[in-house]
Amino acid sequence: MGEPKTDRDDEFQAFIVGAWPRLMRTAYLLAGEQYAAEDLVQSAAEKACATWGKVRRAGDPYAYVRRILVNQHARRWRRRPPELLVDAVPDAAGVEDGFARSDQRGALMAALATLPARQRQAVVLRHWEDLSDSQASAAMGCSVGAVRSHAAKGIARLREVAALKELKDMTHIGGAV
Repeated sequence: MGEPKTDRDDEFQAFIVGAWPRLMRTAYLLAGEQYAAEDLVQSAAEKACATWGKVRRAGDPYAYVRRILVNQHARRWRRRPPELLVDAVPDAAGVEDGFARSDQRGALMAALATLPARQRQAVVLRHWEDLSDSQASAAMGCSVGAVRSHAAKGIARLREVAALKELKDMTHIGGAV
């Protein structure tokens, strides 16, 4: 017989409390709005809770739930057009990075909003989540080559955005990279 339900519930609760900030950040970058990100993470958490035994046996519960999150986002994207992203990105567990400190994050978020869903997913997973090509392909449910292609096309489109070109020029003038 399996372990008692309360132990599984406690284990799931501890996992989701710890993973929530990272999942929210990823969902926000994918969805573009706070309320949409919250809905996306809540939906992924519900699916993970319903199959928690399978999730924890997968070896990396966070990667499993992130895959659920990406799949949920893809389903929502197909049902309605993308929404414009806003200026602020929630910090992951209070950890601030260079992007969060940047005065130009609004321009970057607006440019990210212009990317098609798969390109945005690949850019977010590869460059914000810092996943390898194979990890991103597992999260997106596609081949490594598709991740590389989507990410390259997404980055190329971002490089063409005028506001981001100005940002790049400003960072070189100021001595930052």
